[in-house]
Amino acid sequence: MTDLTAMPAVGGSQSRSLFLRGERTRRRHMAESRFRAIGLAAVIFGILVLVGLLGSILANGVSSFRQTYIALDVYLDPAKLDKAGDRDPEALRKLTTFTYQPLIKTAVEGLIEEKGISVDGLGGKDVEGIISKEAPAELRHFVLAHPSRIGETVKFELLADGRIDGYYKGRVTMETAKLDRNVSPEQLMLADELKAAGVLTTRFNWSFFTAPDASDTRPEAAGLGVAILGSIYMMLIVLVLSLPIGVAASIYLEEFAPQNRLTDIIEVNIANLAAVPSIVFGILGLAVFINYVGLPQSAPIVGGLVLTLMTLPTIIIATRAALKAVPPSIREAALGVGASKMQSTFHHVLPLAAPGILTGAIIGLAQALGETAPLLLIGMVAFVREFPAAPPGGFFDPASALPVQVYNWTQRGDPAFIERASGAIIVLLVFLIIMNLGAIFLRRRFERRW
Repeated sequence: MTDLTAMPAVGGSQSRSLFLRGERTRRRHMAESRFRAIGLAAVIFGILVLVGLLGSILANGVSSFRQTYIALDVYLDPAKLDKAGDRDPEALRKLTTFTYQPLIKTAVEGLIEEKGISVDGLGGKDVEGIISKEAPAELRHFVLAHPSRIGETVKFELLADGRIDGYYKGRVTMETAKLDRNVSPEQLMLADELKAAGVLTTRFNWSFFTAPDASDTRPEAAGLGVAILGSIYMMLIVLVLSLPIGVAASIYLEEFAPQNRLTDIIEVNIANLAAVPSIVFGILGLAVFINYVGLPQSAPIVGGLVLTLMTLPTIIIATRAALKAVPPSIREAALGVGASKMQSTFHHVLPLAAPGILTGAIIGLAQALGETAPLLLIGMVAFVREFPAAPPGGFFDPASALPVQVYNWTQRGDPAFIERASGAIIVLLVFLIIMNLGAIFLRRRFERRW
């Protein structure tokens, strides 16, 4: 019944004018206006929350893409590094980083003397403390790669200590330095003098994308190299396994499987698996792939298999929805001109459903890329310094993953690791945005109208 037919008669047989708004019409319009206002408020609230979240991540994480370096001329003293003078690689490998530390201290003291810098109350430990603890390892790697350079003075761009770097990013001040046992105001004054002399600079930090993780005492050296490579390896495994298996299962269930109790049970279980918490898949991977099969912990092969199991229901559901969206007339027309069921499916239905299938696959991969809980259970939270080898051997080497690296850094006490975690979130979001843009491009590229 409409408002027009529900209008009561006025004055016997006369009805109200259509040009005058009645009480029911006014209430209906007010209800519509309230609904629009509530919907608009919900959208605005969602946008504000998203902007606030992204703003917080960007404010904390953008600084991780910049790092402070100190240019230092280091004399590779043969009296300390190669007393025999034969440049024997085995003998050079036996030298620890403690052998290189005095060379750095001497170089810093020589730089201060050369620049005529004087800071009251500056001690010997304060001088070498402005250089990262990663610096001796850098020198050692250089000497092992270029033993012929021993006896020369080599210019290095060494990482500044994390507190010095934090001073130029706003995390450390002169006031907080007085209360911090890891840095002193005199060191900050020395850093300012070196910056004025053009020796200390803050620039883009490429090593954030290429370097491995670092220990708790060297946050300035921590990078995402191993985590990025581990995530790429796992996504390759997920793509190779989940896409063909998921698409094949979907085609069979949608186009060829008989409609009986067994297929009904399978469909219900697929829908239920899509709603299972991801940590359950981690428990399954720990029990089956590690404890039963014996695959190594913290390896991309285990992470890839676990994420494949988690991604399959998403891909199957999306693929079946894409196949259902193809009009039955396409199938009937193909069958009507003599095509077999398989020809109809693979020559006509599947190409038309390809955009939806690819979109579902990429969304499933993006979901797998951001998962953390199942990877924690299979040991990928371990501290890994060495890069995994090239595939296929690298699939079995220890590695980390981007979301796990974020979790790992947030558990550490140094504020510099919180900055690193926010930077890793930005990198992860960039990967996800690229994958979603790829899904949009593929959908528009292969979309067909009928």
